[in-house]
Amino acid sequence: MSTTTGQRADPAALLAATPTRMFLGGGWRPSSARRRLVVTDPATGETLTSVEDGTVDDALDALDAADRAQPTWGAVAPRDRADILRRAYELVSARRAELATLITLEMGKPLREADAEVTYAAGYLRWYAEEAVRINGRYTAGESGAGRILTMGRPVGPCLFVTPWNFPLAMGARKVAPALAAGCTCVVKPASQTPLTMLALAEILAEAGVPDGVVNVVPTSDARGVVGALMADRRLRKLSFTGSTETGQALLRQSADQVLRVSLELGGNAPFVVFPDADLDAAVDGAVQAKLRNNGEACTSANRFYAHRSVAAAFTEALAARFTALEIGHGLDPSTDVGPLIDDDQLAKVGAHVTDATGRGARVVAGGAAADQPGHFYRPTVLDRVPDDARLVHEEIFGPVAPVLTFDDEEDVIDRINDGPYGLAAYVFTRDLDRALTVAERLETGMVAVNQGLVSNVAAPFGGVKHSGHGREGGPEGIAEYLSTTYVALNAGIRPVRAGGAR
Repeated sequence: MSTTTGQRADPAALLAATPTRMFLGGGWRPSSARRRLVVTDPATGETLTSVEDGTVDDALDALDAADRAQPTWGAVAPRDRADILRRAYELVSARRAELATLITLEMGKPLREADAEVTYAAGYLRWYAEEAVRINGRYTAGESGAGRILTMGRPVGPCLFVTPWNFPLAMGARKVAPALAAGCTCVVKPASQTPLTMLALAEILAEAGVPDGVVNVVPTSDARGVVGALMADRRLRKLSFTGSTETGQALLRQSADQVLRVSLELGGNAPFVVFPDADLDAAVDGAVQAKLRNNGEACTSANRFYAHRSVAAAFTEALAARFTALEIGHGLDPSTDVGPLIDDDQLAKVGAHVTDATGRGARVVAGGAAADQPGHFYRPTVLDRVPDDARLVHEEIFGPVAPVLTFDDEEDVIDRINDGPYGLAAYVFTRDLDRALTVAERLETGMVAVNQGLVSNVAAPFGGVKHSGHGREGGPEGIAEYLSTTYVALNAGIRPVRAGGAR
């Protein structure tokens, strides 16, 4: 086990050692339908392995296990829950080479980015190990002075986590860690494209001491059937979903039947704004990071670039030069800068966005086409002269394409940015602190990065507004999503003192 950044494990040995069965009630078991789900390498299209393909019955068995474990796990001492999460953090950190290699194999991102995801995921385990012992209530006098008010946070109960394929380890850890810290059990339905990483995390959590039934993992090709059955069961008390806005909206409607607590982290259309006083070198560095992290397949990815007319040409030229110099290839190749997209559907979607934009007058400055090689590769692309009515200005691209638009006026660019349904993240580059704060307060987004291309932080609340979701993950706010408040009215025989001293 190595802790050296960027090291890789042997793929064949790793795949042979990675669990492929469902994890239910503390044990590994096959699908009740005896069917398998194939996992492919997006860089080659070749089969990596297959995992058990869970059914509705399997999912309900998982909820049975979570429901049985809930009373005991909810009563476990906060320090004991913290110690388990801390051990999980140490195990994930120790196995970073194996986990990073697994992420790259099934998702495609370059190994150094997969390594960064392991660090990010481990950070959530450590953060919530520390938060587990800081779940507080309050004790105060009622406004009349008679009696007292006592409040306490209690675990919400069994949770369902539907995790995406683009950050298979980090999104699992970002949901599981606060749930465990709060005393909740869970069923995890990982993305069908990337189930291996979550199964590996389940194995680590069990080794760290998570009791049987507290964490259950059910990979499945029948996402609608499995999720629907779980959400219709009155024993489930919370849903946390990361994925598309359309699916999130459907789940939100469905959650009403059982009045579930719901956290939704949905689609984004992040603006990247370069003001005339910006440090252009820093802006270009930030743009490369904000656009191409995770091959552009991130909800926080910069989706539309607004450059002030006075700097737009210089910014576009520098960005195109950086994009052109990037190497595409298999994520395990150390020379690779940008890996493949997840599948053919995503490749076709990115290509359609570029075709639509050029058909409306946009100009290709760099890239502009899929790579002529096996796998799902699209060349890093920069477009300028992009009109406001191009689809990629209004729809999430989820690929390595940077459309550049120009603006002349601060008021105008803010209005253009806010004129849409999404509000997850935004990036602002300016040397003027007053401008940075003013723009940050006026943008209708849940997160704003100022003079940096990375917004995610385990200590900060991650989430959006409008059609980008609601609820927050990460930071001290994240654990509150897994706690319900109980209020106790205390009549302790206390008589209030009236004005003048009388009781």
